[in-house]
Amino acid sequence: MNPLIQFFDLSLMAQASGSGGARPAATEQGGLLDVVLSGGIVGLVILLVLIGLSVAAAYLLFDQVMTLRRSEVLPEGVSETVRQALLTGRPAEADAACRRAPSVLSVVLLSGLSELEFGWREVEKAVEDSLAQQAARLMRRIEYLSVIGNIAPMVGLLGTVTGMIFAFQQVATTRGAAGAGDLAEGIYQALVTTVGGLIVAIPALAVYAVCRNRVDALIAEVAYQSQHALAPIKRRPSRSGRPTPGLTPVATKPSPPRPQDRQGGPNPQPPPKGT
Repeated sequence: MNPLIQFFDLSLMAQASGSGGARPAATEQGGLLDVVLSGGIVGLVILLVLIGLSVAAAYLLFDQVMTLRRSEVLPEGVSETVRQALLTGRPAEADAACRRAPSVLSVVLLSGLSELEFGWREVEKAVEDSLAQQAARLMRRIEYLSVIGNIAPMVGLLGTVTGMIFAFQQVATTRGAAGAGDLAEGIYQALVTTVGGLIVAIPALAVYAVCRNRVDALIAEVAYQSQHALAPIKRRPSRSGRPTPGLTPVATKPSPPRPQDRQGGPNPQPPPKGT
């Protein structure tokens, strides 16, 4: 190497070491903004997408906190009021008690009460169908948290891959003249989006697991209280003329007429008496 170039390199290194106390302060001053903007336009777009996903996850978290409150799913006193009304033969009062307190439990109980006149088996089937529908409704928005938790790392990885492509492209265009420092700078800029994706994904998946367990527990409690409230229906017959499903009605079919009883047939002769 030319001795003159070596001299200038040593001079620049000495200046950098002499002013080392002032440059870190400037770097720390704008460090966070520099890291955020270091990914270039592609990295900035991906970070904006991650910010949008984090806002959606925060909204879903707030929505589930409000929706999965016990008072919204299992209001106090509804199941016992319905049970007492059915025990005393007042189904209209049980229906009114459910409508006064709209909730998941009320919807399930109303589904069972709507089949009251058809017997216990129809009531039980209606309750099971309503429980499945309510569980699916509660889980529908929670599933979005799982989607966000799975998409966010992929979006961050996309930013990392594109950043790595740009970093190695710079090395290729300079025909290897770019040093390890330049390559390291490109790599750390590319990893910013991966960090952002993980920051969004980890809380989203944690909230998803907690909310899913909460829904399972609440639906199990709704099923128990529904069975307890509607239990008096087991001991009462159906009020309509329709038979209770699953039970074969006992009907007396008319016996076919005997040949001797047909119109115009011969009259039966008494058997001869023995001598």
